[in-house]
Amino acid sequence: MGNLFKIAIRNLLRYKRRTILTASLITLGVVFVLAFIAVSGSFKNMMISQITDSAIGHLQVHRKGYVAAIESLPINLNIKGGAIAKLETILAGQPEIESFSPRIKFGAMFSNFTETSSIRLTAIDPESEYKTVPLLPTRIIDGSKDLNRGEILIPELLARGMKVKVGDTAVIVATNADGSVNGKQFIVAGVVESVTGAGGRDGIMHIDDAREVLRMDGPQVSEYAIRLKDFGKLAAFNKKLEGLLAKELNQQGKPIFEVHTWEKLSPFFNIARMIDLMTFFIKLMLIAIVLISIMNVMIMAVYERIREIGTIAAIGTQPGKILQMFVLEGFCLGVGGAAIGSIVGIGIILILNLLKLTYSFGRDTGIILQASISPADVLMISATVIIISVIASLQPAFKASRMEPIKALRHV
Repeated sequence: MGNLFKIAIRNLLRYKRRTILTASLITLGVVFVLAFIAVSGSFKNMMISQITDSAIGHLQVHRKGYVAAIESLPINLNIKGGAIAKLETILAGQPEIESFSPRIKFGAMFSNFTETSSIRLTAIDPESEYKTVPLLPTRIIDGSKDLNRGEILIPELLARGMKVKVGDTAVIVATNADGSVNGKQFIVAGVVESVTGAGGRDGIMHIDDAREVLRMDGPQVSEYAIRLKDFGKLAAFNKKLEGLLAKELNQQGKPIFEVHTWEKLSPFFNIARMIDLMTFFIKLMLIAIVLISIMNVMIMAVYERIREIGTIAAIGTQPGKILQMFVLEGFCLGVGGAAIGSIVGIGIILILNLLKLTYSFGRDTGIILQASISPADVLMISATVIIISVIASLQPAFKASRMEPIKALRHV
């Protein structure tokens, strides 16, 4: 095998220009794929972080059936009484959880004593909420980032449309579960930017104020937002938590709770899937480049060396050895292109990080590009290139190994 490697390398060096051009094409393909994966992965991770760390959390727990009716924010489907204690006990006992936060969501009317408009409110416990979604304070674009009882953070749309400023007094009017209406005065403590864009109508208040406005008899929670210590273990923990909560049944013997990851709760997940799909097609392009390049150079190598193949076959070289020799040439081209491409690609990624390039996402500007690629991705791309190189060499190699020595020697 060692001699066959030497022969394969020698044959590649005999046609230096062709070998260099083919290896360069493979190298460029690997470099562009690695750079694209690193940059798109950076944007995807940033987008997921912005969504999960500023609003949704990594996953959420609701009462069964709540998410199906979430658009109407049904307060009759809140988690109540003993179910809250059971759920908090389960969550507190999970070592994977960094923090969790209770929320009450409801629709209401917002009035500045001159105009009235609808608003969607999320009532939070500030201490636990800021641990669970640590980027929430960055969404507060005006006013205090602290939230005390009697204060409210209003959406930017209402602040601009109704000309409400920080420090103004406003009234929240809401309908509770039994249909009665109640109102309460609040001080506008800040203006909060919506995750979904400028048209969002989501405000934030203290959870104790929500219980007072809605005249709740006892503890009630619409959802629990959960933050994990390791986001990479989201799928595994989601499955584990679903198994634990499935054991909690109501009087009819049906599950009380349901668990949803951020992927099922946010429309931005479709963008993340599009990035993954684009990455897949870029990898397919790399495979096509390698396949065509290697096959072309090996077909030419066989055509130009027909008499040489006939000579080594005539002196007793087995067809299998001839096949191995040409396959090894393709293998060496693949290894060389993958190795150089990986080194250059990693170098370009490091340079991009040193340049500290910035871009914008929504209204966030000056986000620094932090391109990175895992060793597993580098190995996967390199292995793919090498495997495709070998596959592309097989057809020309089979053709060379099956040549009749006499016909090959007569070839001009």
